[in-house]
Amino acid sequence: MGKVEKIEEDVQALSPDELAQFRVWFLEYDWTGWDRQVERDVQDRRLDALAGKALRDHAAGKTTRL
Repeated sequence: MGKVEKIEEDVQALSPDELAQFRVWFLEYDWTGWDRQVERDVQDRRLDALAGKALRDHAAGKTTRL
């Protein structure tokens, strides 16, 4: 059995309360990784073109107020 299959089996064996605790932990874990990736992308200037286009579109009136 591979690691993922073992994790799936373990998650299925959790009680409802344990599953709720796991969800909270996993969401935080997942979002932390996403935040780190976005920070790296910003530092590496990978988002500059997208930000520039968004600013140009806004200046040209191509955006909608929320």
